[in-house]
Amino acid sequence: MTTDYISPEQAGSLPGLMIERIRRTPDKRAYHHYDATTGAWLETTWAEMGGHIARWQTALKNEGLVSGDRVGIMLRNCREWVMFEQAALGLGIVIVPLYTNDRAENVAYIIQDAGIKLVLIEGKECWTQIRAAREDFTPTRTILSLEALDDSEEPRLRHVDDWLPEHGDTLHTPDIYNQQLATIVYTSGTTGKPKGVMLSHGNILWNAYAGVHSVEVRTDDLFLSFLPLSHMFERTVGHYIPILAGAEIAYARSIPELGEDLQTVRPTILVTVPRIFERVYNKIQAGLEEKSPLARKLFMAAVETGWQRFEIQQGRAEWSPRQMLWPILNMLVGKKVMRRLGGRLRFSISGGAPLSLDIARTFIGLGLPISQGYGLTETSPVISTNKLDNNDPASVGEPLRDVEIRLGEDDELLVRSPGVMLGYWNNEEATAAVIDRDGWLHTGDKARIDNNHIYITGRIKEIIVLANGEKVPPADIEMAIANDPLFDQVLVLGEGKPYLSAIAVLNPDTWPNFAQSLGLDPKAPEALTDKRVLDAVLARIAAQMDEFPGYANIHRVTLSFDPWTVDDGLITPTLKLRRKQIMERFADAIDAMYAGH
Repeated sequence: MTTDYISPEQAGSLPGLMIERIRRTPDKRAYHHYDATTGAWLETTWAEMGGHIARWQTALKNEGLVSGDRVGIMLRNCREWVMFEQAALGLGIVIVPLYTNDRAENVAYIIQDAGIKLVLIEGKECWTQIRAAREDFTPTRTILSLEALDDSEEPRLRHVDDWLPEHGDTLHTPDIYNQQLATIVYTSGTTGKPKGVMLSHGNILWNAYAGVHSVEVRTDDLFLSFLPLSHMFERTVGHYIPILAGAEIAYARSIPELGEDLQTVRPTILVTVPRIFERVYNKIQAGLEEKSPLARKLFMAAVETGWQRFEIQQGRAEWSPRQMLWPILNMLVGKKVMRRLGGRLRFSISGGAPLSLDIARTFIGLGLPISQGYGLTETSPVISTNKLDNNDPASVGEPLRDVEIRLGEDDELLVRSPGVMLGYWNNEEATAAVIDRDGWLHTGDKARIDNNHIYITGRIKEIIVLANGEKVPPADIEMAIANDPLFDQVLVLGEGKPYLSAIAVLNPDTWPNFAQSLGLDPKAPEALTDKRVLDAVLARIAAQMDEFPGYANIHRVTLSFDPWTVDDGLITPTLKLRRKQIMERFADAIDAMYAGH
């Protein structure tokens, strides 16, 4: 199938990109969304989308908003997100995305800090979440809701249906310069207040265009969008790239319904994070435990043969007679797993966090090419990605074209590119701390570079230094432990201590069988501290850590039934662990794990 890329020069700006796409392929399908009223998936063409955007743009002009004003979006992924964003960008208005699952105080801080004049929210759930903090929304003149809400105490609250005009003016052709501010994206902030990353139209357009020159996107491709559009990874790769390439986008209903949506929509490209692969992998592993030894051997044979096939295709291995088994193994195992993912995936793009090599080997071995990439909000966001014909899943790939990389002090990865942010909003000190005088952005990640591929080896500030001076990257160990389907979330600790310990949240699906196998009641709280459980858990953790040095062994563990959530302040909206807050929550348990040492 053909490609039809719009270059940054042809687009001129982000709304110019949409206008050019509408001009080129007005009658082509653009968006798919689920209509809960009819229970059907509906389609929207590019030209129809243009008409919707024009209505929203007219309404924004009626609000008296002008170029440079900031507006907020607090929606799940949907067509309305795109309509509002594109309408605002076309007027030179700056978009500030908000997470639908963020804490009220974070939302209030962002609205105050960015001076947001108008905010669009989903409905009751978002309104309930932020209502307590609305007194802090002093810059905000209008709060729009997709759902009709009844709140007589808030005169600023309006229903979108009452706000939108019946017809829109002609879609505004933007007069926007390349480095004009397009969006302020607040980092999730594992420590301290969120910082507002300022990205220009040119930053994002360059990043999307460079991306399709590393991994090809065709006009017949279909993306299934479910990662939040408030995150730059989804916004650039799952939103702007399809517009630039003329591909289609379907909006998943929700994460719990993702499995069903995959089989209904049958996407060809999946933009995802490792957590999704981990969940599928853990379900597969849990299911294999209940199958016969023969079935388990057949599954492993399929993975190993498929992985060997991949290595042969990459030029890293020679053909083996074992490959003659692949057609039958693929039919019996590989295709069955791929059908659960829709059966049409050409490849998946994984980012946002490190992907375990074991998990990558499993899915690649079963027939799903995975391109792992790397980036930061501050770089619009993609820095590197694996090309499908030069793919080393242990790496985060090769730099995009026009990206310069080098290693700085302590092997910190430094980056210089057209995607590097304009700076942090209202925070010159923080900007100067991360971008040096020569324009190199300091990523905070330790890395090595081999054969033009980047390998992330840890975080500068998250290295645990044990009492004996040994240095341990906790994220790598946490990822390895989480490969065991018994665990949902893991935090490793031991700064200044004689050994490492872990706090682990148990998987509610696999825990009952595990507890019963030890003769314990899985619902009994005391089971979490039973010596039989702790010894068995430590043994399972040790089984995941063969590749780590001896000083990195986990010696003590604390178990929990309660998942760490955004609401309780223990993870960020992008699912990163808030280490300090988790350690404060489990302070007594941590003291007990190190008592007497």
